[in-house]
Amino acid sequence: METINLVSDTATKPSSAMLEYMMQAEVGDDVFRADPTVNALEELGAKKFNKEAALFCPSGTMTNQIAIKCHTQPLDEVICHAYSHIYQYETGGYAFNSGVALQLLNGEHGKITAEQIEAHIRPVYDWLPLTKMVSLENTVNKAGGSYYTLDEIRPITQLCKERKLKLHLDGARIYNALIETNESTQDVGNHFDSISVCLSKGLGAPVGSLLIGDHDFITQARRFRKVMGGGMRQAGYLAAAGLYALENNITRLKEDHAHAALLADCLKQRSYADNILFYGTNIVFFDISGKYTADSFIEGLDQEQIKAVPLGKKTIRFVTHLDVDSHMVSRVVDVLEKMDS
Repeated sequence: METINLVSDTATKPSSAMLEYMMQAEVGDDVFRADPTVNALEELGAKKFNKEAALFCPSGTMTNQIAIKCHTQPLDEVICHAYSHIYQYETGGYAFNSGVALQLLNGEHGKITAEQIEAHIRPVYDWLPLTKMVSLENTVNKAGGSYYTLDEIRPITQLCKERKLKLHLDGARIYNALIETNESTQDVGNHFDSISVCLSKGLGAPVGSLLIGDHDFITQARRFRKVMGGGMRQAGYLAAAGLYALENNITRLKEDHAHAALLADCLKQRSYADNILFYGTNIVFFDISGKYTADSFIEGLDQEQIKAVPLGKKTIRFVTHLDVDSHMVSRVVDVLEKMDS
């Protein structure tokens, strides 16, 4: 029986077509800016978001951490939601790499507003960190794949301009958001000083994220990438996967969202599932109650060759992606129904 991996969209593996594209890549030494495939990926990423330049990095954690490093000085502060990846899942890198504090806000559906941000900008006193940056995540992983629209982002952009704050987008799943909002990457790019885009989640590349911004920002970012150990040599084989992903795997994200919707609908009818969070993208959160604990429920799924991850004592996350097809989703639905008997 084939294993169905709902742990994360990071589980995606390159398709045969992507692998063939990778093996045909022309490569060079990217530290010397001599890898033509990396250069092509960076140019495409920058163009898509109406920015001047981009930088190919091994991970979204690195792109986020470089952005913080570029935009701040030690003793500064970054405002973000308490669910933000930069706080929850990056090992306290904001403190380790940049010597900054985070001011964590709580907002509905994992999102924050301009009004909240303005109320939490620090006054300038010797004993307080200086507010220098705001970071938004889109989609919001820990909130169940919720997303910002441009109407929600615009007032935040305006506030940041007025108060001279840098605005960063952790766009690990930005294309999942845009598939739902029908908004353009260029419009999104116009609202941020820097943007991180993950290529190795729903887009299906094996490795890599892009950090996108203006020339001066990316010039500085390259130096920080190097000191963090992210300077790669013949990285074009990996960059080729990113190119293939951007050219072929964006519109098909709709399938992942449809599959997640089927799982959410099934869970809404189960006696053991409460507090189901689903916002139309590829992530479903739910709480376990009744005869199961999160651990025992995961064990039950595992016996059926279905992999998922518990988040705490009672919460479970399902994530759909290009390696989970409609037949697999149907099998998961059957198992979820059987576990309710």
